[in-house]
Amino acid sequence: MKKLITFALAAAMCLSLAACGSSGSTATPAASAAASASGSASGSAAAGSSAAAVTTVEAGKLHMSTNAQFPPYEMVKDDGTFEGIDVEIAQAIADKLGLELVVDDMDFDAALQAAQTGKSDMVMAGVTVNDERKAVMDFSDTYANGVQVIIVKSGSDIKTADDLSKAGKIGTQRGTTGYIYCTDDFGEDHVTAYDDGATAVQALLNGQVDAVVIDSAPAKEYVKANPGLTILDSTYTNEDYAIGIKKGNTALLNAINGALDELKADGTVQSIIDKYIPAA
Repeated sequence: MKKLITFALAAAMCLSLAACGSSGSTATPAASAAASASGSASGSAAAGSSAAAVTTVEAGKLHMSTNAQFPPYEMVKDDGTFEGIDVEIAQAIADKLGLELVVDDMDFDAALQAAQTGKSDMVMAGVTVNDERKAVMDFSDTYANGVQVIIVKSGSDIKTADDLSKAGKIGTQRGTTGYIYCTDDFGEDHVTAYDDGATAVQALLNGQVDAVVIDSAPAKEYVKANPGLTILDSTYTNEDYAIGIKKGNTALLNAINGALDELKADGTVQSIIDKYIPAA
């Protein structure tokens, strides 16, 4: 299969970001406002000039479209606010730019479309950079590497990625590269798309599909919460993740990349990932 890449899962788990689903629009807690008010010595002047140079959907705010049902990347807390790897990285970028982060939660397809059409400033939902998406939106520098894995029931005849050809049905999340790759490799008749990863995993538990292809960190969470499921040692694919924005918005793209460069250099991005995905 042209998309299948098989290697030890443990060696590939260091930085894994995925896709996610729900609806609504809610601002995160006022961490960005507090950071802007305090004006940290490391970045307040740069943040002011960066914010002045960009035009956003709403003045003074940075709208991030996402799909917040994919722990540990995007999650809804009990109080209705959001947390997760992507949320914290987005918050750190907003702080650098002197903007208030607003998280707009919607279906994954809608999150992509919002950024593509300029209804949000950026999409962060474990978005993979591929040629199809590059044709309709611009992307920041990569901030993480994602590994898509295969969940099956314990005792399944599916033992490796190559065995997916034996599956009657493969479950994926709608609009993700997992869906694209699986339909490309096995045909649409053998793939069922669900609105979110949790629904796909429930379908596996119910016997409606034989395997689920999904990103590695959410896969761990789902398997931990559902006895009788296991993740194969054979991975499905390895890919890069970045922030998507409306095509041609060069000023915003440059500002985001500048903030990302600083956050990667000072260890902030890695510390956020380590917080949610501790080293084994």
